[in-house]
Amino acid sequence: MRHFITGAELTPGELGSLLDRAAQLKAAPLSSQALAGQAVALIFEQPSTRTRVSFEVGIAELGGHPVLLRPEEMQITRGESIRDVAHVLSRQVAAIGLRTSSDDTLSELGHWAKVPVVNMLSPSHHPCQALADLLTLREALGELEGRTLAYVGDGNNVARSLAIAGAIAGMEVRVASPPGFELHEAAAARLFSDPAEAVSGADAVYTDVWVSMSDDPASADRRREALAPFRLDDALLDRAAPHAVALHCLPAHPGEEISQGVLYGPRQRIWDQAENRRHAQKALLELLLG
Repeated sequence: MRHFITGAELTPGELGSLLDRAAQLKAAPLSSQALAGQAVALIFEQPSTRTRVSFEVGIAELGGHPVLLRPEEMQITRGESIRDVAHVLSRQVAAIGLRTSSDDTLSELGHWAKVPVVNMLSPSHHPCQALADLLTLREALGELEGRTLAYVGDGNNVARSLAIAGAIAGMEVRVASPPGFELHEAAAARLFSDPAEAVSGADAVYTDVWVSMSDDPASADRRREALAPFRLDDALLDRAAPHAVALHCLPAHPGEEISQGVLYGPRQRIWDQAENRRHAQKALLELLLG
């Protein structure tokens, strides 16, 4: 029994095999019944589009049953502890996915659960997104080792997971952020303050929203002002390698962190990323439950 909390749980060999398997499952979505007769609990403390749909459809394609849970539908709202929830769910389901606004909640669930726990998003990490990103990059670029991925914008959970997963895959990950928005505790990434310098010659350029669900709404204007020079537009993408692709984990806000021309243009692989969440997560569940 093992969890998938930060992405650092995977070895380079395991990551490579997982991406191989994800590609196979993408080519033949109904070829595996690895979850036949089993259920997976999916706890969503926050709204979700891609994560919910990709997990729910993916589990069904693997022959399993997704059990969707919202906090207001559980006894947590009446004081039931995470420890007790972990004990109960571990006797009913094969794995537990959690999308949470608290890293402590995720850690506690992982501590007490007797089945694999998957981080579907937390304030510090978004490892399932990183798996889909690497699958997308491998489709676009071929081998990942030695490639350069540049992330521009807020040094958030997505940036941290890219740094972790990219390093395992043998990539150079660069993260460019303005003062006060730097990525902390990410020794695997090279940090920049100039987006043009970070993007120079990169094989892929990645960005994310400037104001996320967990950010204080009162800080929205300040965040937009600070991050404006880090917008991913055609001019910035032109500084990357000629074959470079643009990535975004969505939801996007055209005109803010990404231009409409890049978001819907010929150099992006953003919609492939969104689809690849399903395939990468199916391969992950097979690995954790294998």
